Amino acid sequence: MNISTSPSSSALLAITERISLAPISIVSPSAPMLSSLVTAAPSACSLDDASLRLPLAFLYSILFLLGLAGNLFALWVFLFVHASRNSVRVFLINCAVADLVLLTCLPFRIFYHINGNHWLLGHVACKLVGNLFYMNMYISVTLLGFISLDRYLRLRWKGRARCVGVRLCGCTWPWSWLACGTLWATSLAALVPMIATAEDDEEEDRCFQFKHRRLAYGKAYFNVVLVALFWLVFLTLVASYAQIARRLIQVSRNKPDLPNAQRYGRGAKKSFFVLFLFTLCFAPYHAFRPVYIVAQLNPATPCDYLGMVDYVNEVVLLFSAFNSCLDPVMYFLLSGSVRRTTLQALEKRLPNRLFFQNEVASNSSTAEFRRSSVPVAWTRTVD
Repeated sequence: MNISTSPSSSALLAITERISLAPISIVSPSAPMLSSLVTAAPSACSLDDASLRLPLAFLYSILFLLGLAGNLFALWVFLFVHASRNSVRVFLINCAVADLVLLTCLPFRIFYHINGNHWLLGHVACKLVGNLFYMNMYISVTLLGFISLDRYLRLRWKGRARCVGVRLCGCTWPWSWLACGTLWATSLAALVPMIATAEDDEEEDRCFQFKHRRLAYGKAYFNVVLVALFWLVFLTLVASYAQIARRLIQVSRNKPDLPNAQRYGRGAKKSFFVLFLFTLCFAPYHAFRPVYIVAQLNPATPCDYLGMVDYVNEVVLLFSAFNSCLDPVMYFLLSGSVRRTTLQALEKRLPNRLFFQNEVASNSSTAEFRRSSVPVAWTRTVD
């Protein structure tokens, strides 16, 4: 019997050939298919949490109204009511301007969430609004660091920090002016490439959403630099206020009979509000930011984890925007002009006028005790 020519043998050989060739025909096209599925899986995740839309729109609306009223009032006082020359006043003016620019970005976010997280203005406008928001947030962070540094220098040099100037182009400029000018110029220079360069996912109807950094990974590394800048400023604040507290304790022990001791202590406590504001508004966002950046750079992150990351990021970002509402409280505490104007306005509208009259009178005196051994920076406010 000839096996090679029998019909059953021919059928068996044909089946064997098909089985041997089958893995080649299956594996060959499926390998790129599986790799494309792994790559596309994260981008296919739906991170649009409908439960956040209305709460975010409502909260951003409250922050917009309160922050706009407070910062416009403070800016009006700084520019038109008591226009004294003071380094802290320069920083507060720039902080108010940065807050107002940030607040102008909030209506776009509000409308975006009300419209079901659909963006109607194109990806260029989306990048402009988003980067302006973050730019002015970091300008506020840096300005708060400048304020703490200025107050430390005043304490160290017994109030002479306001006279510190830098020689430039044949003129002596106050260091606060140069610091603010350099800050704005650097921020605007960094804003242009952030808007001009392309994103990984530029969807015409989406904005403010989580973005993977498969191509535009340079932006993720730039965010790492910003996080490092924040913690550097934060450590500067902590170190400055630690030195301030040590100095205050030393003065209180060496000069127990110091005149106006109560006002001296109140001024110190008010200035620590800057550190409180910094910690409450910005620390949660920047503590979580490394987790967010790692998720952006990892294309194989599970969808459930991405949803949690996106949710937490929205909440901590809301705390950062809350800073624009708390800054006017800082102006009230650090600026005698804002405080006097506010108290005078309240005096005219509230029945308990005696209290406000006493407060206005107590804040109107800026010529407090000026002994050479006393840190003048803590006995005076911004006029």
